[in-house]
Amino acid sequence: MSGEAASPPERKLPALTRETEAFWTGGKDGQLLIQRCSQCGTYQHPPLPMCSTCRTETVAPAQVSGKGRVKTYTVNHQAWLPGLTEPFAIAAIELDEQPELYVFSNILAQPDAVRSGMRVKVSFENHEDVWLPMFVPDGETPQ
Repeated sequence: MSGEAASPPERKLPALTRETEAFWTGGKDGQLLIQRCSQCGTYQHPPLPMCSTCRTETVAPAQVSGKGRVKTYTVNHQAWLPGLTEPFAIAAIELDEQPELYVFSNILAQPDAVRSGMRVKVSFENHEDVWLPMFVPDGETPQ
């Protein structure tokens, strides 16, 4: 064994748009950035051109804690792209900042260890100019 860290698998990368760029690049600075309305304070994901609650255009990326819980998950047993290791867990992560504020992502843990209610925190995987938010077990007691 060479002692070098394994490189992350090849992944299909998202297109960066004006609304999504902050979400996909915030990991460069270790930040999970979720769009928030400055008028009513509502977070929304995925980002939209206007607030889905108060309909103003006063939305901008805001840093969140990156902590949450697995609301629901599935285990994938199909390698959809070359280099993807299977099985792997994909989950709806409910972020702590707001009820029903979800990020859909991989859980970087053994699939049989993932459970609904499991506490997780963000971890970023860098590919080119994109930092993919992934989640790892947090070790906190479920709320």
